[in-house]
Amino acid sequence: QVKLVESGGGLVQPGGSLTLSCAASESISRTYVMGWYRQAPGKQRELVADITMGGLTKYGDSVKGRFTISRDIAKNILYLQMNSLKAEDTTVYSCSVRERILPNPHVWGQGTQVTVSS
Repeated sequence: QVKLVESGGGLVQPGGSLTLSCAASESISRTYVMGWYRQAPGKQRELVADITMGGLTKYGDSVKGRFTISRDIAKNILYLQMNSLKAEDTTVYSCSVRERILPNPHVWGQGTQVTVSS
């Protein structure tokens, strides 16, 4: 089973930018969708963004226009470019993989902490 390792989290000021990366241990099947999720304490996990291997993207309403998901298929890396960060973006971000025909991911990374604070 593919393994996912996130990196790039950290502390950033409000209005700043950060790029997260997710390295997959092997090539991602074209039937899979890779995505970023986040879950703040006391809240439900929410989809940040996902992308099919064909390049179709979907974003959560709270990040539309600020975040951009992309992938480098040759390097097996998923990215999340986050701009105009807000305090409410603070939480752990996790990379995931799911079958395109299924709603829920079946592989998760360990997560990376993003903290937006002055």
